[in-house]
Amino acid sequence: MKLIIAIVQDQDSNRLSKALVEYNFRATKLATTGGFLKSGNTTFMIGTEDIRVDRCLQIIKDNCSAREQLVSPVSPMGGNADSFVPYPVEVEVGGATVFVLPIEQFLHF
Repeated sequence: MKLIIAIVQDQDSNRLSKALVEYNFRATKLATTGGFLKSGNTTFMIGTEDIRVDRCLQIIKDNCSAREQLVSPVSPMGGNADSFVPYPVEVEVGGATVFVLPIEQFLHF
């Protein structure tokens, strides 16, 4: 058995949640915040049998797309402002960060 932890952008969360239900994967959704852009994320915790891991990863990949977004940087507070860029910067957001962990024991009460 494996535990899949998938961190996705909020924009992809509902689509992924529906797809996981459609393919009979049970997941727990947690509201999380990204450290880099300080934007909303959703973390999915999915427990599944080893033979279904590849299918789950494909569902995540199909429903969480990367895209470009303009981000206005926050000015430094009291730090060195020499490298501060005062105009919006285009960065890639979205997609999914996924961890697959082995499960030693699974209990359901």
